[in-house]
Amino acid sequence: MRHRSRRLMFGSLIASLALLSGLALVDSQRHARIVEDIAHAGDQVSAYQDAAYLSAREMSLLRASAANPRSAERRQVLGADTEAYQATLRIAELNPEATTVVQRQIHLRQVIIGYLSMLDHGKITEARESLETAIAPTYRRNAAKLLELRNRYQQEYDQRVADARHDSRRLLLAAVFTFVLSLIVIALFVWNSRAHRRQVETMATTDMLTGLPNRIAFTEHLHRALAVAPPDRTAPGVTVLTVNINGFRHVNDQLGPHVGDRLLAEAGRRLSTVVRDTDMVARTGGDEFAIMLRDLDPARAEDVAARLREAFDEPFQLDDVTVDLEISIGAATAADGDDVSTLLGNADSALHDAKEQHDGYRRFTGHSAQDSTDRLTLLGDLRRALTDASQFTLHYQPKIGLGGAGGLVGVEALARWHHPARGPVPPGQFVPVLESTSLIHPFTERVLTIALQQAREWLDAGHRIPVAVNLSTRSLLDESFTDRLAALLASTGVPGELLCIEITEHTVMSDPSTTIEALNRVRALGVKTSIDDFGTGYSSMTYLKLLPVDELKIDRSFVADMVTDPSSRALVASSVDLAHNLGLTVVAEGVEDAATAEALAALSCDTAQGYHFARPQSAADLTAGLPQRQPA
Repeated sequence: MRHRSRRLMFGSLIASLALLSGLALVDSQRHARIVEDIAHAGDQVSAYQDAAYLSAREMSLLRASAANPRSAERRQVLGADTEAYQATLRIAELNPEATTVVQRQIHLRQVIIGYLSMLDHGKITEARESLETAIAPTYRRNAAKLLELRNRYQQEYDQRVADARHDSRRLLLAAVFTFVLSLIVIALFVWNSRAHRRQVETMATTDMLTGLPNRIAFTEHLHRALAVAPPDRTAPGVTVLTVNINGFRHVNDQLGPHVGDRLLAEAGRRLSTVVRDTDMVARTGGDEFAIMLRDLDPARAEDVAARLREAFDEPFQLDDVTVDLEISIGAATAADGDDVSTLLGNADSALHDAKEQHDGYRRFTGHSAQDSTDRLTLLGDLRRALTDASQFTLHYQPKIGLGGAGGLVGVEALARWHHPARGPVPPGQFVPVLESTSLIHPFTERVLTIALQQAREWLDAGHRIPVAVNLSTRSLLDESFTDRLAALLASTGVPGELLCIEITEHTVMSDPSTTIEALNRVRALGVKTSIDDFGTGYSSMTYLKLLPVDELKIDRSFVADMVTDPSSRALVASSVDLAHNLGLTVVAEGVEDAATAEALAALSCDTAQGYHFARPQSAADLTAGLPQRQPA
């Protein structure tokens, strides 16, 4: 409402200024016409004045010639009469009322010629009588008429001059008023522009949802804080906490964005109540927040982190739904020479460790710094490796059927990275790094491409060998994954049933509803699905019943000692029964000896894989061990 009133007032002033400017233009044009009228009236007054003067001069010359016919004035009479006649013609053009004066002047010229003729013939008395009886009366009538007209136009001229002076004063006042109003409008425009700029700056540095500073404002404040170090210490005395709300995505997807927005707003309020006024809380994006603590004691971060986690112990009441959430916190204290990006990167690295280790709080240390540096180096090498078709290859571990005739029933594709300088790099070192970045998407596509091309080669050679590929959570939940998978199947010509996508229990439980939707899209392509490492997570029986999967893979940690440990055997047995009751096949991983294979077969386990049967091997080695021809 205030902005609307300001715009209304500003618009009214501009409209008034425009109206006054238009009126001033009209007045200027009218004033110009007044000036023209004054000039015209002045010309008329001057013309009458000239005509009266020339008529009086002519009469003066006539009287002088009557007194002395031989004088010089006698020779000037006709010239003066001509000038007087021309003057009367000019005023007749200005005013038709002067026509009688012209006519008298024409008649008077004939009488004057006769008067001069009398003087030339010595008839002085007759000439003087003509002067007094004929010429003088006509002159007086003309002079009276000229005087009357001159006085009339003199009054008109004087009135126009007076009106012009009045109008000039009014124009001056209007100009002053317009000038003052222009200054006011300019001042208001400048004030409004500054207010708008301040508003834009505020919007640019404020998160509109929570009202907290955003990443831009936080970065600027952190930069200023790092630039000023206390006089008795070299370090700036600044600690940054990065905070992530665990499970926010699930709430946002299940309850809707409006509930997610309310959750973020309430989370921002809770975080703000924990810190001091000298500290700063900002929302840096999504469900991530950052806190800048200005304290010389780095240990205070632990106290603040504990209070932050306590603040989230109270459930969130969102509409009719009660939500319990936790947060993960990473902390980093600025060292001498640290800049904004370094400090934020350190805090984010600590947050990443806290989430990976399922720990609520982690502080960045020197060891973390080395790990972070190594991780960044590895990340750069991985990015370059994805542009080199020769660095990533696949090995295949056979999956052997335990019932009936047994034999090869499929393979699991395992990624291998041969670093050009470091040599072979174990998957456990590079796969987690890929999964934490968007590089997992091109990596997944590379693995799927190699696996499907190999399946096509085997199919062309008469070997129908299903290939299983492990899929990360990020890849499965990527909306474009299904389309890219469909394109790969189409380009290689591999039937969907020859590909199996393996996901972990953690993938399922991280976002069950979204995972179910994604798996349904995958199965619509004819692709098989499997839960890998079953038993190591916390699968809900409800979700397991709803999951569109074809296979369970029992984790090696239960299979390895099932022969000697009754508890492990019982867990494997219950898993096999559960899977069969749900209509799923079962694969046991990590089979290292014949006794374990026999025990699994006794429990009706469908398939096994492990070193007892074969180690992971290249496609060429696996192909060499296949029969020469199998029916397609």
